[in-house]
Amino acid sequence: MLTPAFDLSQDPDFLTIAIRVPYARVSEFDVYFEGVDFRFYAKPYFLRLTLPGRIVENGNEQGSYDADKGIFTIRLPKETPGQHFEGLNMLTALLAPRKSRTAKPLVEEIGASEVSEGGVEDEDEEFDWEIEQTPYEEVSESSLNPQYHYGFGNLRSGVFQRLQDELSDVIDIKDPDCTPAVERRQKRLAAELAKFDPDHYLADFFEDEAVEQVLKYNPWWIDIHSKMMSSLGKSQEQENPAALVSFSEEEKYQLRNFVNKSYLLDKRALRQVYYSLIDILLAYCYETRVTEGEKNVESAWNIRKLSPTLCWFETWTNVHEILVSFGRRVLCYPLYRHFKLVMKAYRDTIKILQLGKSAVLKCLLDVHRIFQENDPAYILNDLYISDYCVWIQKAKSNKLAALAEALKEASLTKAQLGLELEELEAAALLVQEEETASRAGRAGSRQQTAPCSLEAGDAEDSDSTTSCETEGSDSEQWELSGSEPETAHSLQGPLLEERGDLLIDDGGMCRNSAVESSDGGPRKPPASSQAPRGSGPLIEELGEQLNSTVQVSGHEDPATTGHSSVQGRGDWQMPSD
Repeated sequence: MLTPAFDLSQDPDFLTIAIRVPYARVSEFDVYFEGVDFRFYAKPYFLRLTLPGRIVENGNEQGSYDADKGIFTIRLPKETPGQHFEGLNMLTALLAPRKSRTAKPLVEEIGASEVSEGGVEDEDEEFDWEIEQTPYEEVSESSLNPQYHYGFGNLRSGVFQRLQDELSDVIDIKDPDCTPAVERRQKRLAAELAKFDPDHYLADFFEDEAVEQVLKYNPWWIDIHSKMMSSLGKSQEQENPAALVSFSEEEKYQLRNFVNKSYLLDKRALRQVYYSLIDILLAYCYETRVTEGEKNVESAWNIRKLSPTLCWFETWTNVHEILVSFGRRVLCYPLYRHFKLVMKAYRDTIKILQLGKSAVLKCLLDVHRIFQENDPAYILNDLYISDYCVWIQKAKSNKLAALAEALKEASLTKAQLGLELEELEAAALLVQEEETASRAGRAGSRQQTAPCSLEAGDAEDSDSTTSCETEGSDSEQWELSGSEPETAHSLQGPLLEERGDLLIDDGGMCRNSAVESSDGGPRKPPASSQAPRGSGPLIEELGEQLNSTVQVSGHEDPATTGHSSVQGRGDWQMPSD
């Protein structure tokens, strides 16, 4: 038999059940309902539901079939008109047989009065969220190789002895089956301190444009929570949050595929289930916000890395230490490491818990889908998320409301994270102020010295104007190479018979020093007035302006012993008049 897709809705007087049965033999179908039991059969489909309220057969029941869509729609009158049926979207719980809801354990420990099934605890019992203190118990030396528990309600052990290959890719703790809870926490704290990067934190602290953009995003629960609060402000009766939360077809398919279970949890284990639920929701809220609802390949890593419950199998004693642990991991591991994101995820989690178990279930289904599509994160579904998806459907709404209030009363500061964040920020701000003051001082000194520099520059420019104009006129330039100086093409004549290097004096003029004559002895360089008439008016004009001579010192020949060779007159050409 196949379990068909179905959906339930209600109005004050009727319960409506829509059953999708494509390709069914509609000529042969059967419907039975009485009290809280409902059964439907149309080959090859069979549906059995245990309803949260009683229905009655009084002649007002109605039924119809849409052949195009293959959907049966059945309207059943409520036994008590106006009664509200809770949990109509908890499909897994509705599929459970009635007898399993009150099933008693076959073996009970005498005196274990605290044992209760998750979701069927006393409605009037107040849940104490304060720190639980237990007397110290010395561990016996005779207990060798103990098996430590983890998973949903600490009900699992020995799992990773068979999954050593996948261990390092899923969780951070090594050998969890032989590591007690106290040692897990010590190792986790040490790993977080080693991973914390002050530079990364300060970079996100000062350059927070991307973080501010993420903080502006509104996930789906924000709008629903706003509607709930607005309805509360307009009327005395608050709108039922479950009616505001809807499930997609994919989520309904997930719910139908879960195997219904009953969980025997004592009071301590039940407390751990609620505490770990906060931890998982915090990680999910962070992931949803930073990705703006668009899941990616890093989503599974983000959720399990930010939740100590999932990656360290951590256990908790109060709400505050859950917040501290989550805050530390946000500032150590993901891409965006900002304290504002910690507080935003904290407030998001409060809103989800206030919306009730429908909103919590929707979040858990999303986490389950993310892990199911990631290998090997699916192991965490088997250890935690699948059981949470089944258990939350039976949880009492007043317990979630009390948990939301306990979380709301908790507080978190940067100093409580133990990462010296305030000291880092103060030191960085001090350095930033000093750099700003230093830059302002340098800018002021440059402004003061600028007029003096301009006056000195004007004087130098006026002294060198004549020489610069002379050198630049008529393309009169000296071209020098690394090893073989080239001849000047504009100043050619008897004045430049010798080859050599140019010397530049302080005034920017081209001057010469003693040179060697062609026979090797020193020779006094000719003055500009001694230049022959054949050199032309250009040479005479230069001689009047320069009042010095141009020396060409000899270029060293590797074959000689330290003396310069003088290039003959044949290397120079006389300029034509």
